[in-house]
Amino acid sequence: MDKTQIQNIEQHVKILGWLHIAMNALVVLIAAVVFVILMVVGVASGDPDAAVILPIVAISIAGFLFVLSAIGILTGWGLLKQKSWARILAIVIGFLNLLNFPLGTLMGVYTIWVLLQDGASDYFAKYNMA
Repeated sequence: MDKTQIQNIEQHVKILGWLHIAMNALVVLIAAVVFVILMVVGVASGDPDAAVILPIVAISIAGFLFVLSAIGILTGWGLLKQKSWARILAIVIGFLNLLNFPLGTLMGVYTIWVLLQDGASDYFAKYNMA
């Protein structure tokens, strides 16, 4: 790998790491909004069944989204720190993101393109030798 290719991969991996962090932070924000809306609707509806069921739904949805986001944020952090496990996890997430149209599809294509380049595995191996 020549120096230009290493710098190119390094630049794309940094962008990818920050994109994973930003996109998943946005999902955390969306999860919080969904949680609040469902909790308020459950209480404000005056229906005793809704007051019981909607908080359960709110906690389930927000919890699920939070766990997924935590994994994505951890992946972004790992990419920024050049961790080889983060490369593998990001590739898996990238393929799963292809189903999440339109932003997830773009993120998935970019992730796969960056991390499956010829020099990407060498780039991560270089930082994980020590």
